[in-house]
Amino acid sequence: MLSHLVDEAAKKIQNVPFLVNMVSKRVRQLTAGHRPMIETTPKMGFADIALQEIIDGKLSYELKPVVEEKE
Repeated sequence: MLSHLVDEAAKKIQNVPFLVNMVSKRVRQLTAGHRPMIETTPKMGFADIALQEIIDGKLSYELKPVVEEKE
């Protein structure tokens, strides 16, 4: 994993646990055979691909609103 990709992705997703979870989930998808959403090079690992997808705006997240239960 290239450190400059981590730094750039962290600028897009400031919450580190979200970033780690996004990369982890995307790596699992790529390992399972999903196709990359970016142009890749032979030296890129799955984590590098996931980070570059985040940097390029191909991956993002959406928070669900919290619904409080009434008693």
